[in-house]
Amino acid sequence: MNAADIHVGKDANAPTIAHAIKAALPGDTIHLEPKVYEDYVGFYGKKGEPGKPITVDGHGATLDGSDALDPAKWKAVSPGLFAAEELLPRLDDAMIGRWFFLFDGKMQLMGRTSKGRSAALKKPEELQPGEWTFIKDPSREKPPSKNIYGTFYIKLEAGRTLAHANIRVPVRSAGVQMSGDNVHLVIKNVTATHPYNDGFNIHGDCRDVVFENIRAIECGDDGISAHESAQYRVDGFVSIGNSTGICDTGTAQTSYNRVFIAGCVGFDLYFLDAGRYKVTNAIVLSSSYNPFFVTNRANDTVEMDIDNVLIERIGPPTKAFIAAGSTVRAKRFTTKGLEFTTRGTFTRDGEADDEKIISLLGEDVRKMVVERKK
Repeated sequence: MNAADIHVGKDANAPTIAHAIKAALPGDTIHLEPKVYEDYVGFYGKKGEPGKPITVDGHGATLDGSDALDPAKWKAVSPGLFAAEELLPRLDDAMIGRWFFLFDGKMQLMGRTSKGRSAALKKPEELQPGEWTFIKDPSREKPPSKNIYGTFYIKLEAGRTLAHANIRVPVRSAGVQMSGDNVHLVIKNVTATHPYNDGFNIHGDCRDVVFENIRAIECGDDGISAHESAQYRVDGFVSIGNSTGICDTGTAQTSYNRVFIAGCVGFDLYFLDAGRYKVTNAIVLSSSYNPFFVTNRANDTVEMDIDNVLIERIGPPTKAFIAAGSTVRAKRFTTKGLEFTTRGTFTRDGEADDEKIISLLGEDVRKMVVERKK
């Protein structure tokens, strides 16, 4: 059977991304358009074949995890203060820990992040225009369920209505998501933005999965994250304004080439547990609490290889950490404004070639590097 091209929103069997994925067979390519989709790409036990991957080509598409706020779900409490008791079908503490709203296109985290320091949630009466909070109601909880209940509050300038406010709510958990056994897949030329969790959230036992030229922008948690025994490689990744640039866990085996990370909040590079990880040709302009953190779990070892990587602090100097039971082997590795605390094994040889990295990342990234260093 010949490979097929499936065009989302154009072909009869592919009115949505989910329909296209369901219809795709080994060797097929799913095409998105270079526009914004209020949708996500989800693979749950999808399999291509050796030499015949199932491909999603975004052609510059953006997968937006947020929707416009629905005023019907909110009620006025006092001038400029609004409340919603049933904003989403379900909530848990992890979601609240990484929550945000978008006010006029600006991500409002309220000084909070899922991995790192977080300010306490304000009382509703303490809110200023453009701020939000959440008040939990433990009386509605139903153990052993981890679901929580409560009320969201947002504050606007007095006299401004919700209908005329430009507010968006993160309603999807990821831009690209995998769980179960997925094999022989390619995802390329796509941006994930504004989910309440990860831009690219990879669970399960995936094998021979490739990401090419992907971006994660302002995601509630990680730009990309491998879990369990996931195995994939990334060639071309931009991660900006997320809680964490990259966070890989479990026994995952991942490699990242041509990477640019900037503006993250909690961590930039965070590698854990018993995985095997590799990062090459990367620039990290770090303003996070934890620029570089490698740690194993009890009785396991974690290993990381680095080649031609620059980590430069944008802001005050801080520490990087390599835990006991962790091994980091670095070639051509330059750090500026970092002091390493090393309890495991750390070898390094040579300095990064900044210009080579930027040439590999492209002119768009060069402009971003220049702008963020001003």
